[in-house]
Amino acid sequence: MAHGYLEQFTKNKATIYSAGIEIHGLNPDAVIIMREDNIDISHHTSNHVDEYANIDFDYIITVCDHAKENCPFIPSKNAKRLHHNFFDPSKVEGIEVEKHLAFLKARNEIKDFCREFVKENIS
Repeated sequence: MAHGYLEQFTKNKATIYSAGIEIHGLNPDAVIIMREDNIDISHHTSNHVDEYANIDFDYIITVCDHAKENCPFIPSKNAKRLHHNFFDPSKVEGIEVEKHLAFLKARNEIKDFCREFVKENIS
């Protein structure tokens, strides 16, 4: 979700990469909730962080405590490292409306974070 918002808010002023420490594929509920905000992430892929080991990033943003604690070191000379532990909607169990509301909550938190990040850091 952050990848989708960062692409939207930077308006091609930055190249956005997204990766994790585990590959799970796209969460269909994330695709749906982003589509509700007119952002299509269905073409995104689930990549492992090791695939980007040779890129010298400007920013490295971790979006959950698990990733921050377990992510391998990324050797980027000038990268500013930021962390925000977002609520994980994929952990919510219950009926569909409860799951949908969880993804909506996470989406809105991520959207606000990404908007502020771009406003403060990308010119």
